[in-house]
Amino acid sequence: MRKKKKERKKKLKKILKKKRGKIELKRKIDPSDFKAGDEKIKIKKIKKQASEKKIYNIKDHIVYPKHGVGKIVAVEKAKIGDIDINFYKIFIEKEKVTLSIPLNQQSFLRPVSSINQINKTISILKNKPKIKKTMWSRRAQEYEQKINSGKIYELAEVVRDLNNKTDIAAEQSYSERQLFEKAYNRLKSEIEVVLGDKAQQKMDKALRREERPT
Repeated sequence: MRKKKKERKKKLKKILKKKRGKIELKRKIDPSDFKAGDEKIKIKKIKKQASEKKIYNIKDHIVYPKHGVGKIVAVEKAKIGDIDINFYKIFIEKEKVTLSIPLNQQSFLRPVSSINQINKTISILKNKPKIKKTMWSRRAQEYEQKINSGKIYELAEVVRDLNNKTDIAAEQSYSERQLFEKAYNRLKSEIEVVLGDKAQQKMDKALRREERPT
């Protein structure tokens, strides 16, 4: 009898051990034990290399989106309150105005296009115009945005699309001519910095226009 009791106890212990083991295993892998607030492994992202700000010098030509090509005539310092501010003095030849641009806002400025960019611009002028079938007021707004974008390719698109020698319409309205002249002269002033006196000739040849007096 005693032996039988001992054997039963041993069996019960084994069964209990097995059950405990299963319960512990469940507890280890139970996803409900993972709390939402538990710290996760952080994956370090590779940070982009900090881009150096472009430094412009006196006599450098730059492009200011809303005004076009200008020349840096001075780098000056002014004190506003307790803050010293360095700024560029930029002369815009076409408008006969001088702008003061703080150095920390020079992201608005860009250098004059390279010869490769000028060549691509000329090739845009050679293409057929892409005129949307929308109301003129809406198109005029889009053209104005492109002119003031500061992007030479967008400026070239406006000149190409409003060129009256290739436009579908036989005549242009006053507002069309105004926008064309604005875009044409702004584009010419930038190409002149790179190509000199050949700028207008190159543009007019690409646009199939008669040579115009400067």
